[in-house]
Amino acid sequence: MPSLTENLKAFQALKTNLFEKDFLLTWEHPEEEIRAILTLADTLKTLHKEGKSYRSFDTGLAISIFRDNSTRTRFSFASAASAMGLSLADLDEEKSQVAHGETVRETANMISFLTEVIGIRDDMFLGEGNSYMREVGDALTDGTQQGVLHRRPSIVNLQCDIDHPTQSLADLAWLKSHFGSLENLKGKKLAMTWAYSPSYGKPLSVPQGIIGLMSRFGMDVRLAHPEGYGLIPEVVELAGKQAAASGGKFSVSNSMDEAFAGADIVYPKSWAPFHVMQRRTELLKTSDKEGLKALEKECLANNAKFTTWECTRAKMDTTANKKALYMHCLPADITDVSCKAGEVSAEVFEQYRIPTYQEAAYKPFIISALMFLTRMKDPGAKLEQIIKRSQNLCL
Repeated sequence: MPSLTENLKAFQALKTNLFEKDFLLTWEHPEEEIRAILTLADTLKTLHKEGKSYRSFDTGLAISIFRDNSTRTRFSFASAASAMGLSLADLDEEKSQVAHGETVRETANMISFLTEVIGIRDDMFLGEGNSYMREVGDALTDGTQQGVLHRRPSIVNLQCDIDHPTQSLADLAWLKSHFGSLENLKGKKLAMTWAYSPSYGKPLSVPQGIIGLMSRFGMDVRLAHPEGYGLIPEVVELAGKQAAASGGKFSVSNSMDEAFAGADIVYPKSWAPFHVMQRRTELLKTSDKEGLKALEKECLANNAKFTTWECTRAKMDTTANKKALYMHCLPADITDVSCKAGEVSAEVFEQYRIPTYQEAAYKPFIISALMFLTRMKDPGAKLEQIIKRSQNLCL
């Protein structure tokens, strides 16, 4: 593992342009910026492991807005805010004036007077989550231009309907660590496959985030799902273009076995079909409870046709040297543990349980890095100051 000094030198050599900006989709940012995020996250992780503070703020708020349930991302955002020196406030819309008709424009400004970062999770409504984040961003820009806000807070996407950037970046950081470098990922075969689940409404953003990021690093990305379980077409098309540009490959099939064969990395994860999420969004908007029940019944019946889409020992034995790296964003649906039949067998999950925890452990540092880069005008100088401070404390 590189030393703090080596990481600092590598980080300072990378250009970023994130100051007072938002981070909403990984593919909106150049590869050099992605490398800077990973290098910074590694540095912050090393500082924390050595018991050294990377506190960067004397004051300020980090606000979280979770419109869906969360464990890993919620606590990663909270721990990142604490490590950075920010106080955490969670906006509960039911307890705010949003419930009384307060507009997005007004709410965005009212919560932002001394706020540095706003983290938002909004993944329930296809076509709505990312748009909501951008609407908040437009309100913040207007408030700053009008002199209401002294500084425009930055928005970090904690999962939307299109992408889950803090998850995919944490996954990439884990792959970088596991294989030794980003360069070592070139040519590696990654199987991003649908897997059976006894639930139907899982977002598309994790598989889309994976193909939207990993296709940029020369990998052989294989997307597999049953017929009819496709992702947002524009994201699939983007992954293909990025793979070609990076010297990698991208393919789509309807065979989990085909995707697993010879794979170096497997990522079996359930999601709802794109067309189902479109229908579900319309029903949610109108609060059509009976319609939602009917849709759930229909979708679960369709899912039941594909119970063989499970990550088993037999499938893992077809991967490269029979020991591909298993990945999951968690929580996984584990057969005979969390459900009768699910995404992964109990044997396979238990073998890779600690590696999936190590994968998840990168998320607080990825979020810390995004907070740092979006709020520090000269991040290279600030990181150098933090490292020198940590070294002086050890003298």
